[in-house]
Amino acid sequence: MLNYQGEEIFQHDQPETLGVLITNLGTPDSPTSKGLRKYLKEFLSDRRVVEIPRLLWLLILHGIILRFRPSKSARAYQSIWTDEGSPLMVIGKRQQQRLQQSLSETFSVPVKVVLGMRYGSPSIASALEQLKAANARRIVVLPLYPQYASSTTGSTFEAVSRVIGRWRWIPELRFINQYHGNALYIEALANSVREQMKQNGQPEKLLMSFHGIPRVTQQDGDPYLCHCHKTGRLLAEKLGLSEDEYLVTFQSRFGKAEWIQPYTEQTLKGLAAEGVKHVAVVTPGFSADCLETLEEIGEENRGYFLQAGGEQYDFIPCLNERDDHMAALASIIEENTLGWSEMLTQRNAALDKTKGRAEEKKNAY
Repeated sequence: MLNYQGEEIFQHDQPETLGVLITNLGTPDSPTSKGLRKYLKEFLSDRRVVEIPRLLWLLILHGIILRFRPSKSARAYQSIWTDEGSPLMVIGKRQQQRLQQSLSETFSVPVKVVLGMRYGSPSIASALEQLKAANARRIVVLPLYPQYASSTTGSTFEAVSRVIGRWRWIPELRFINQYHGNALYIEALANSVREQMKQNGQPEKLLMSFHGIPRVTQQDGDPYLCHCHKTGRLLAEKLGLSEDEYLVTFQSRFGKAEWIQPYTEQTLKGLAAEGVKHVAVVTPGFSADCLETLEEIGEENRGYFLQAGGEQYDFIPCLNERDDHMAALASIIEENTLGWSEMLTQRNAALDKTKGRAEEKKNAY
């Protein structure tokens, strides 16, 4: 018998809250072998992340990967860990706080913004329980992955559904599954690139490096590759770049299977071998700096380029909590509350008030 979670008794006059859940991939609790083993076990056990036959994969995961990979990954995390903790977590909390302030100023109803990680802490389940406790009867979920992929956004939807599916009163839900072509997001990316170029000069090539996915996933209908190329094209157009001034590449391969190409690592080595001396790398698929940007792109791939003969390598940080990025995310969330008519914004209320004063002034003459 199923036991659905509910309140002791429903009170119809309880004030409602607009709930906003922002999510990201997650991070280990500590940069240690123990911390990484726990994190990797949860991450790599996700059926949407690894789609090979289950029994075979579990044998590989527990018999090989979880025995050897945690210590290697721990060293990588130690190289980027800060006094405040994991960069992804630190930035995620700042993004949550900025959105809380912004949306609270926008909406006339109470707003609660929470952060949940798909793997690790704080979990999506714990974040949703915060919204439930705040009486959030309408919830907007924004996974901070601009480009949809089954292994990221799809997995997040499953995690959210599992939790809410156990509630007695299911809230109204708006799930944002991508924003890869959003104009404000593209503009924020372009601003970050322009600032880097102003500081370090125009590179011969701008690499737009996205996280990779297995080729078979793309062939099975995942739109991720198309979304990445659209983001790359729009960003290049915004920057006024010609086709030979930028490249879309893919990083972070795992395992021996073919992933979508071209690979970032091989591209950087090839460009240096061809005589390209100056490159800049931006990572439009990551909303916050993390291991894959700070260590893999910022350090490891820098080494590949310089060792192959390159001379200047500019790493462009993620959008993180930049003002233009936070404005873009707030706008995306606001757009996805349309139709919830009673949630009139203070901005609209102020506009109506201004119009009323103008009419009064007009009628006075």
